[in-house]
Amino acid sequence: MTSIRDSLESAIKDAMRARDKHRLGVLRMASSALKQIEIDERTELGEDRVLAVLDKLVKQRNESIQQYRDGGRDDLAEQEEAEVAILREFLPQALSDDDIATLIDEAIEETGASSMQDMGKVMGVLKPKMQARADMSAVSAKVKAKLGS
Repeated sequence: MTSIRDSLESAIKDAMRARDKHRLGVLRMASSALKQIEIDERTELGEDRVLAVLDKLVKQRNESIQQYRDGGRDDLAEQEEAEVAILREFLPQALSDDDIATLIDEAIEETGASSMQDMGKVMGVLKPKMQARADMSAVSAKVKAKLGS
């Protein structure tokens, strides 16, 4: 199985061959973000960390999309959406609502959580399982609703 990093490097080469400047720019930006972290921390990133970085890039673009839409700049929002689509190609398939609910129930049972004070324990179990596969702020809200009731 090829790593996400290898897939990204391969996609960069394909975009160069196809002369797809927009795609190439997005892919190089993602690769650069990964390399910058490796240089700053003097370490090689594992698959989990690569996923976390790509997920963060997608989240940043989604926030930008919202701001552009609020500001009436649909042209810039569409450009950001195109970047999100390219980045999502390297992320695992998103979890369905049913899958998320099941994982939340399992994590609550596993940790023995019974109140909001146990929220950190539950999220600690969920984050590695859901990283880059679900919006963690939405998951957090669902956990709060379960623990609050």
